[in-house]
Amino acid sequence: MEPKESPYISQGIFRPHRMMGTAPGFVPETLDREVIDEILLVSEAEAFTMCRQIAKKEGILVGISSGAVAHAAIEVARRSENSGKLIICIFADTGLQYLSVDGLYE
Repeated sequence: MEPKESPYISQGIFRPHRMMGTAPGFVPETLDREVIDEILLVSEAEAFTMCRQIAKKEGILVGISSGAVAHAAIEVARRSENSGKLIICIFADTGLQYLSVDGLYE
């Protein structure tokens, strides 16, 4: 998953974005493209919406990248070839440090 606004790893395009912790504008030396099946693009709006949905429905305050990962996981889970399969995603951090981000938890 990477920001739709800044798809640096998949397309080499870096632009400012508000998904902290993703798309830093460089490709890490440890990145092994051989193990990547697909990079899903998620917009800031989709990530922000998912953060709010997780907080409201599950009572878990997650960070922006976690909202983006959850959105991408749901996209993957909805594919017909994944019917009945378990899709797992990891939330890397809490949303506490993002409470002041405009539009996130308003």
